[in-house]
Amino acid sequence: MNKRRLREAEEDFLSRYPGGFEDPELSEIGNRHRMDHMVEMAGSCFSRRAFDHPGAIIEDMIRVVARSSMVSMFEKPKYRDHLRSLTGVEQGLLANSLKRQLYGKGSGRVKGFRTLVDILRDGKLARWSLVTIIPNYVLPDDEVFLKPTTVKGVIKEFELDLEYKPQPTWDFYSDYRNHILSMRSQVDPILAPSNAAFCGFLMMSLPGK
Repeated sequence: MNKRRLREAEEDFLSRYPGGFEDPELSEIGNRHRMDHMVEMAGSCFSRRAFDHPGAIIEDMIRVVARSSMVSMFEKPKYRDHLRSLTGVEQGLLANSLKRQLYGKGSGRVKGFRTLVDILRDGKLARWSLVTIIPNYVLPDDEVFLKPTTVKGVIKEFELDLEYKPQPTWDFYSDYRNHILSMRSQVDPILAPSNAAFCGFLMMSLPGK
């Protein structure tokens, strides 16, 4: 990681927005994403106890993705239709894979991630945005939302020792997440009220942004 470039990006950002994400201009942008509302809704929809009802989990997955400003409008109906086309057994498997992705430990969490990707791949929907959006809302300080254009830009701009993979894999996700958490720990906290906000700062620091 290029620490000098990260410090430069931090200084430039704070010169434009001294209040960080509390700056009025950025606060207005943040309101459009409704992050607090989405975090609250997802936390309720995908609590540990909620997974006792797999059918409700599937509908809540559809609802959260439909309301997310971070997912393409073109992906939302395809995602909805694919999840509703699954058999009851497949829906149960998908719900369980999400539970493992969120709350599993060790190999169980990895298996949950991979199973979820496999189920979405069957509908040609194994995309980083759809795989990472719900964890981003449920665990905003631990998980990371991956948007391909931003991820590729961050890897290049901050010289991360990573090779972007368009097909979601646990290994890449884990490595990228670790880099983001490390970088977040090295900047002023007002730039990083959540991982999503910190990734927004990184995106705004890329050339041409």
